[in-house]
Amino acid sequence: MTRRYPPAPSRLLAACALGLLVASCKGEPATTGGIDLSDYRARHPIVLADGTRSLDVFATGPGHLDPRQAGDIDAFMLEYRRYGRGGILVEVPQGLPPAQADSVARTASALLRRGTEDGVGAREIFQSPYPVAAPGLAAPIRLSFQRMQAKVADQCGLWPQDLGTSNFASDYGNRPSWNLGCATQANVAAQVADPIDLVRGRPEGRIDTVKRVRDIGQLRDGKDPSTTWRQDGTNAVKSQVSN
Repeated sequence: MTRRYPPAPSRLLAACALGLLVASCKGEPATTGGIDLSDYRARHPIVLADGTRSLDVFATGPGHLDPRQAGDIDAFMLEYRRYGRGGILVEVPQGLPPAQADSVARTASALLRRGTEDGVGAREIFQSPYPVAAPGLAAPIRLSFQRMQAKVADQCGLWPQDLGTSNFASDYGNRPSWNLGCATQANVAAQVADPIDLVRGRPEGRIDTVKRVRDIGQLRDGKDPSTTWRQDGTNAVKSQVSN
C-alpha cells in the first residue's frame, strides 16, 4: 500500500503554523507590575549650579531701615561674605515721583552704610538703575549676588503622560508618574545651607578636651563615663555620673 503525502506547499504551511504556536506559548517571563527600576532620585537629581541670591528692600520710611529690613540685610551680607562670588549688585529704581525718589535714595544710602558695617567693602558693591514700569506700585531696591546653589536638574510640574485611563499600556503598568518626588527633591535642595555638604562631609571639629579628660579618668576608676537621663515629671533631665 502506497502512503500518500500532502503537497509540499501544504507541508510548509503546517510547519509555519506549528512554529507560530510554539513561539506564542513561550512568550516573555512574567514579572510583577509593582517592580519599577526608575527612582525619583534618578528622574529628578539634585545638582550644584551657580545661581542668583536676591533681596528686595522697600523704602518704608524717610530714608531709614526698619528693624525687619535691617535684619534681612545683615543676613544677606553675611551669606555673601561666606558664599558669594564677585560683588553685590544694587539696582535702584528710576522714574518715580519726586517724593518717592527722595525716600528711595535715602534708603539706598542707609543700605550702603549697613553693608559697610557688616564688613562688605564699598568696592564690592555696584549700583545700577532700572526703569520702573508702574510708578504707582512700590518699587524696591534690589540686591543680588552670585553663589553656588543646590537645585533640581529638571523642571517640576511636567506631566508627559495622562494620569487617567487613556493608554492601557502605561496606565496599568503600576509605575510612578514622572513628576512624583520632584517637589520633595526641590524642597531638600532649597533647605541646604551649604551645597558642598551634598558632595562631601565636613571635617571633624575641635574636641572637648575637658570632657575627654574627665571621661578617661572615670574609665580608669572603673566608672561609667556616659550620660544618664532621669525623668523628672514631664521633663527629661540630663545628669552626669557622679565621681
